[in-house]
Amino acid sequence: MKRLLHYLSGYKLESILGPLFKMLEASFELFVPLVVASMIDVGIKQSNAAYILRQGGLLILLGIIGLACSLTAQYFAAKASVSAATCLRNDLFQHISNLSYTEIDTVGTSTLITRMTSDINQVQTGINMVLRLFLRSPFVVFGAMIMAFTVDVKAAMAFVVVIPLLSVVVFGILLISMPLYKKVQKQLDRVMLTTRENLMGVRVIRAFNRQKSETARFEEENGLLVRFQVFVGKISALLNPVTYIMINFAIIAVVWIGALQVGAGIITQGKVVALVNYMSQILVELVKLANLMIIISKSVACMNRVDTIFKMEPSIKEKNKVFASQENSLPKLVFDQVSFLYAGAKEESLSGIDFSVKKGETIGIIGGTGSGKSTVVNLIPRFYDVALGQVSLDGRDVRDYPLEKLREKIGVVPQKAVLFKGSLRENMQWGKKDASDEEIYRALDIAQAREFVDGKKKGLDLYIEQGGRNLSGGQRQRLTIARALVREPEILILDDSASALDFATDARLRRAIKENTGDMTVFLVSQRAATIRNADQILVLDDGKLAGKGTHKELLSSCALYREICLSQLSKEEVERDGR
Repeated sequence: MKRLLHYLSGYKLESILGPLFKMLEASFELFVPLVVASMIDVGIKQSNAAYILRQGGLLILLGIIGLACSLTAQYFAAKASVSAATCLRNDLFQHISNLSYTEIDTVGTSTLITRMTSDINQVQTGINMVLRLFLRSPFVVFGAMIMAFTVDVKAAMAFVVVIPLLSVVVFGILLISMPLYKKVQKQLDRVMLTTRENLMGVRVIRAFNRQKSETARFEEENGLLVRFQVFVGKISALLNPVTYIMINFAIIAVVWIGALQVGAGIITQGKVVALVNYMSQILVELVKLANLMIIISKSVACMNRVDTIFKMEPSIKEKNKVFASQENSLPKLVFDQVSFLYAGAKEESLSGIDFSVKKGETIGIIGGTGSGKSTVVNLIPRFYDVALGQVSLDGRDVRDYPLEKLREKIGVVPQKAVLFKGSLRENMQWGKKDASDEEIYRALDIAQAREFVDGKKKGLDLYIEQGGRNLSGGQRQRLTIARALVREPEILILDDSASALDFATDARLRRAIKENTGDMTVFLVSQRAATIRNADQILVLDDGKLAGKGTHKELLSSCALYREICLSQLSKEEVERDGR
């Protein structure tokens, strides 16, 4: 809650004025029963129409003033809650953006989306309701009790008995329901995860005719959520009937005692009506307070969930060191006995990886599925940190670079081609903010994307839908390669990013990169032997270990695994010819 108070501290004026105007509204409301009592005891008893009209006008005036105070309070409460929630959401988004792949993998994207949306929305609702009712309701409850004592002490004793009992009921149900709301929110995460998986994998689900089974799985998760919500709702629903029963018994007691007092000539009928009105005010405010407690319990649970994300520290720490110019004689990149373990995994994904790369070399990485190819290249821009060993760039540990400076040197094209909603030009300028049209077209030429871009007849103004839905898989891959080339990085990582291209286009792409990128160091991660066969150095991975390294010709004779991969993809004659 300290974090939430920190965000509200920026809106101190609104946080003070909101409850203040609500209490002003409540103050005027407390005078209404006394005005009604005077109308009965003076106006009606004496048949004084003028007095009744004056008191009626006073009631209208009190109502107008109360309404103005209520609207003003609502404005300030809404401004404080919306503004604080906006700042909270912005900071949470920034914090999530700074988390490494390790934390994002551990928490899960569906959970993070829930924290950013429904959890913060619930916190916003809680702030709004607290500023409006947290002081007003207790103020009316105790104010009505005090006003009742000014009317008649004996009749007001019913208030003294019922208010503590109601408080026990309200806070008792609150203590029971708070842990249950945490359980509800956790189940909501599971429903979000199931929804996201189905929406992201809708084509696969339909291809395998799994709609019925996935619908059943969703209904099971959603049904469990409903059962949790119904269960906690039943407990919360006890508040209203219990409070109504207790207050109604209290009203009966007030009327009974008041009637005896009237019969004895101690108080008037108008004062009995005032006492009943005060008890009714207490009833309304206690119901509001009970519902407020439920909202607060939800909001606290949601804020605690948001706070757990804030408490997550990025495992990737950066050091803001300033380096002198690099030594050209040093290797461009060195992996020195590198081992890596994913969070929560029992076995290492990489073990004892050792190789060096010269500036301008092309490095091919090949191996079976799950052999660690992508993991190797993800260590270069520090998407993950090594567990043992060291990755050095230009003779310096990558962990010593500021992340921004390190990643400025590297262009990454991931396995899944990701494009963003907007124009083609805007997407290309992700690689370089001030890239000119000439620079973009040059990158498109190298990536073999110029032909289909020109065919669209809109040039760089071509509209890209979210995720590049209006483009084919191969077109998306070529554009993501062009985006990386625009920034002219020192190291280009192509992580199986040409898998959707035909062999001829793939060959032209590799040739264009070789001929037009100068001293750029290129990493080619691929399942195709033909893609990496002409690389200056090829790394063969097997179950996280380096099974072999060298040129295509060297590996054919020295690495049985590489030869097996080549024989599965190339003709025996080609393999034997290349091995000579």
